[in-house]
Amino acid sequence: MTTTTLSLGAALNAGLRRALEHDRKVVIMGEDVGRLGGVFRVTDTLQKDFGDNRVIDTPLAESGIIGAAFGMALRGYRPVCEIQFDGFVYPAFDQIVSQVAKIHYRTQGRVTAPLTIRIPYGGGIGAVEHHSESPEAYFAHTAGLRVVTPSNPADAFHMIQQSVAADDPVVFFEPKRRYWDKAEFDLDAEPDLPLHRARVAREGTDATIVAYGSVVPTALSAASIAADEGHSLEVIDLRSLSPIDFDTIEESVRKTGRLVVAHEASTFLGLGAEIAARISERCFYQLDAPVLRVGGFDVPYPPAKLELHHLPDADRLLDAVDRSLAA
Repeated sequence: MTTTTLSLGAALNAGLRRALEHDRKVVIMGEDVGRLGGVFRVTDTLQKDFGDNRVIDTPLAESGIIGAAFGMALRGYRPVCEIQFDGFVYPAFDQIVSQVAKIHYRTQGRVTAPLTIRIPYGGGIGAVEHHSESPEAYFAHTAGLRVVTPSNPADAFHMIQQSVAADDPVVFFEPKRRYWDKAEFDLDAEPDLPLHRARVAREGTDATIVAYGSVVPTALSAASIAADEGHSLEVIDLRSLSPIDFDTIEESVRKTGRLVVAHEASTFLGLGAEIAARISERCFYQLDAPVLRVGGFDVPYPPAKLELHHLPDADRLLDAVDRSLAA
């Protein structure tokens, strides 16, 4: 086994490189993905190594990017589109939810759309308006789309390849404030989980925290602090937002009896609401306290100077845990 230390952004680059090498029908397209290598340099050097007919700089037109990629997917290609920032995806929303998501159902399974849509999302980088949003619930609500998000470099490396290989459209959310987080892993190892399986990131007995994307490291930090205070918290990295691996969550909650769900997006109608409702149904007699949610506030994303007050931190997670344990 040969391990390598990579940042999450570099792991995505390595995963995309593997996908391009594995299948000549894989193409990457988006604004500045070629010569510049992307705003976050996730596609750095790929155009140089694979040519501008496979790593394609597009006009600044998100609807056009997705529309063109959809047509290519129908003709047998496997396009990987980059939406430069989360807040820029909305011009392409109609293409994604009205066309891409429905083609398989509309054709009774005869036509597939193997299309991956990469979206850097979330806050924590001090960006300006429209550059720090969490629109994942819009897409998870849309039948016909797979929606996933990694929280660490190893998952980023494997999940981007699994997404590109899928015959269904995948919306691949990349937690932008974790692009520079580094970890050591084996590039030649097989993925340890299927694309849509959640991971128990830390085992515990007193309460379960479910998180995804950028909030997973926050949840792990909260669990470490809680351990110093005598509480054992189990942390589940959701990884897949549609479909959701409810079985893994249910197994954990049946053991701990308590659940806190955390994400950056607003708690109102967020992913945490669906998880809370489903687990309340499935684990009603095992729950020792109501399911609690911790997330962003129900406001437009605040200016950079205020964003740390908006994002869930370890203190807010531990406050919810304390309320759950006191119930």
